[in-house]
Amino acid sequence: MASTHNHSHATTTNEKRLWAALTLTGAYLVVQVIGGLLTGSLALLSDAAHMMTDVAALSISIAAVRLAQRPADSRRTFGYHRFEILAATVNASMLFLVALYILYEAYRRFVVPAPIHAWGMLAVAVGGLVVNLVAMFLLRGGTEYSLNIKGAYLEVWADMLGSLGVIVAALLIELTGWRQIDPIVAIAIGLWVVPRTWALLKVSLNVLMEGVPEGLSLAGIGDALRNAPGVREVHELHIWSISSGKNSLTAHLVIDPAARSEQTVLTDVTTLLRERFGIVHTAIQIETVACLDHPDDCQIADTLEPHGNTRHDHGHSH
Repeated sequence: MASTHNHSHATTTNEKRLWAALTLTGAYLVVQVIGGLLTGSLALLSDAAHMMTDVAALSISIAAVRLAQRPADSRRTFGYHRFEILAATVNASMLFLVALYILYEAYRRFVVPAPIHAWGMLAVAVGGLVVNLVAMFLLRGGTEYSLNIKGAYLEVWADMLGSLGVIVAALLIELTGWRQIDPIVAIAIGLWVVPRTWALLKVSLNVLMEGVPEGLSLAGIGDALRNAPGVREVHELHIWSISSGKNSLTAHLVIDPAARSEQTVLTDVTTLLRERFGIVHTAIQIETVACLDHPDDCQIADTLEPHGNTRHDHGHSH
């Protein structure tokens, strides 16, 4: 009951953070777009474009939080937690495309500089910096537990750096009159954003492809299971993640029933997985015939039906 309460509280807190950040960034997006058009600053418009993706990311994140709270049903037995990863993937993809467009537009502006009103550009950028810092403070607490929140936080972080770059560009343009500083700053923003967005996209795609979660080693967990008392062999080991922090594992364990009972081995192994690796949702099949001893029998059994007793332990991360 305590873990369920904590999870529910964290979800509610994350949603409140997202709504507060969305309100701030959405309101200031309008200011940035108008300011960028009036001042003629590409760096400011690139910052506004990033803030636009912030608004989209935060909106999608809120939808993901809401959907993730829906219970599992007969069609979606894992519930709707995977929508969080879909949201993070969409957010990262949008920011990646926007950054590439800004790089292209900055190249054009560098070749043919446009007139820029530096003081107006500076004023809007300072306001954007304040908004981004507040939004980052609101979102930071949820980044450790949610890839969805982390994606939104990184977008706001990138936008904050963009605001800093625009402030520097405005001051330099006013002091030197060199308008090429504006597209140079826009390029710098884009080059900073692209690799970090790509890293987030890779993590999201790894979850969608049901890869081994970040921070876990298939070989390391396999060795730990093989070294558990009573376990002779491990095969059909699979580890994946439904969403942030919701890791799952399935495995076939060949045991020596004369050394330890099936239930004792199962209890020891599930405790090991929970305490050492943080994996609480497991489905473990207990077998008494080793594939190394009878490979043909095991191959038939794996494709047709279990040849040992099956035990499933379903832990809960809620």
